[in-house]
Amino acid sequence: MCTFCDIVDGKISSYKIFEDSQSLVFLDIHPEVPGYMLAIPKKHVVNYLDADSVSLLAVNRAVQTVGRHLVEVAGYDGFNVLNANGQAAEQSEFHLHLHILPRRHADGLSGFPQSKRRPQQDLSQMWESLKLPTMYV
Repeated sequence: MCTFCDIVDGKISSYKIFEDSQSLVFLDIHPEVPGYMLAIPKKHVVNYLDADSVSLLAVNRAVQTVGRHLVEVAGYDGFNVLNANGQAAEQSEFHLHLHILPRRHADGLSGFPQSKRRPQQDLSQMWESLKLPTMYV
């Protein structure tokens, strides 16, 4: 069974920050920073690739709503939104979820990879291998 579906169904209690008919934002029970939250669609979808547009819109709208509250009301200076899709990206719970990390100036956190070794790549070759065919546009 899915832990996040159990939270949606009320089988597991949570500290709800925001909820509407299609999404839920709650405090992470193992926070790495104060105020660490997770935003999920109530419908079970595995990740971005599995999600329908309604679920994606709902969870992103919830993140925007909570983000505005963090900055305009709760006194934070900003926030990070992080997501992992698939095991290779370190997705740990296979129900789409976005991590929301409230941020303050000079909090000492980094929300981006800090690799000391940047890959050498020919951008034109990378572009050729990654650009979407016109059928997707």
